Amino acid sequence: MRRQVLVVRLDSEGDVLVSGPAVRAAAQGNDVTFLCGPRGKQAARMLPGVSDVLVWRCPWIDPTPSDVDRRDIESVRKTLQRRRFDTALILTSYHQSPLPMALVLRMAGVPWIAAVSEDYPGSLLDIRLRPGIEVDEDLPEPERALTVARAAGFALGPADDGRLAVRALPKRPRLVGNDPYVVLHPGASVPSRAWSPERCAETVIELARRGIRVVVTGSPDERALTARVAGHCGLDLGGRTTFSQLAATIAGADALVVGNTGPAHLAAAVGTPVVSLFSPVVPSRRWAPYRVPYVLLGDQDSPCRDSRARICPLAGHPCLNDVTAAEVADAVEAMQGVRA
Repeated sequence: MRRQVLVVRLDSEGDVLVSGPAVRAAAQGNDVTFLCGPRGKQAARMLPGVSDVLVWRCPWIDPTPSDVDRRDIESVRKTLQRRRFDTALILTSYHQSPLPMALVLRMAGVPWIAAVSEDYPGSLLDIRLRPGIEVDEDLPEPERALTVARAAGFALGPADDGRLAVRALPKRPRLVGNDPYVVLHPGASVPSRAWSPERCAETVIELARRGIRVVVTGSPDERALTARVAGHCGLDLGGRTTFSQLAATIAGADALVVGNTGPAHLAAAVGTPVVSLFSPVVPSRRWAPYRVPYVLLGDQDSPCRDSRARICPLAGHPCLNDVTAAEVADAVEAMQGVRA
């Protein structure tokens, strides 16, 4: 009998993408609805195995939350109740609690809920996986999510290798052309994880000097940033792609240069090597590009390590800005011709 399964991951695109293997496991013989935040909806719609997507700005997860509103909570509760889900998997990172969401789900009548929880859940969870006991705290995020799915009785199909994945992609934008290129994505969802615009621009110039064509990507609100970074040497695609077109552009690249942000996980999903400018505010062992060739750059022993700081607490952002354009260009050259 097909079950109606709800998978919950309420933060950003990258967080949703790393949930992909857990989703595919839950979708084996079942219908999966994905409940995500507005920052993750484009990624959720690209995940294989997702039948439907519900979007809700959750006030205890969203980085710029609105006030908790009883009418809003009641609205999402009613929506979930109408769907009559049999099972829910609440997927969280190590610093997030699943229990507020579990309470909403219980009030919506969901009879069976699984999650990782540091705190005692009482009757809110049917399967509680404790960090450091049932769940290794150093697991990469995709494996942490898949552990929850497995505990709930879901398993990947025999031909599924457990990598990140997205649905079939559109053609990449015509502007990109057919000549080989690398993608540089200068923006990041969290400022502390972004390489400086100056270093990014220097890298575009250095790569062009080495005969490597660079495509600079970004969201519509990053147009000024991408124009500055692309300069006269790169192709500026800032604000000119949909999320799926961005994925197609990354899929066609020899490599992606990017911080720890959503497009790094898109690259992992399409098998493109990554030159990762990785700020250690979160652990790379959990958040580095998953099962795709990558070079990790940045001082992983910086004093900001594991702080989860959104704004760099150190003058000059040294963990990333001490990396030079030449070092990044060398890493790009090492990644060219290497595919997952």
